[in-house]
Amino acid sequence: MKRCKWANRGEIEQSYHDDEWGVAIHDDRSLFEFLILEGAQAGLSWSTILKKREGYRKAFHDFDARKISRYTEKDVSRLLINPEIIRNRLKITATITNARAFLQLQKEFGSFDNYIWRFVNGKPIRNSWKKITEIPSSTPESDAMSKDLQKRGFKFVGTTICYAFMQAVGMVNDHVVGCFRYEELKNKSEHNESVQRIARKSGSG
Repeated sequence: MKRCKWANRGEIEQSYHDDEWGVAIHDDRSLFEFLILEGAQAGLSWSTILKKREGYRKAFHDFDARKISRYTEKDVSRLLINPEIIRNRLKITATITNARAFLQLQKEFGSFDNYIWRFVNGKPIRNSWKKITEIPSSTPESDAMSKDLQKRGFKFVGTTICYAFMQAVGMVNDHVVGCFRYEELKNKSEHNESVQRIARKSGSG
């Protein structure tokens, strides 16, 4: 079974690649989790973050933005001595800042999902890369997302982080065409679009 090359580094990467990477996510809690984890990854490997993912869930109340938004300096001190997460003050305080900004977006748009998927017009971008070296580290869409998130007070949301987030939550399909997941996700996306078209037609009829 052929996979994207990076998925062959170890069992944790393979499992993440096969089950999660590139699957379209519309659940606000999960979207928030990935936004925080991608920011935590800055300057580190994604494997490091995957290994600490459960630790992050325990340390940050399962990424409950409402609870995190109420964290105080006492919580920051608690997190700075927690070996199960990345003990970086800037990244920890950014998580609290981002939780507050996240709640504001939910209030403004009804859900974070409504807000974030606007950057790809509500449906995944299907790429067709043959080699991993062809995949960009940022795009005009991630540039726009980064700029808007920063304007709204988010931290650790540079364009490269935003593009990695887009790949993770299925806003783009960046599996190489030879990877078995490429066709699976492409077919799933096409099916969803077809269902939506039918729903729109029946609604207007």
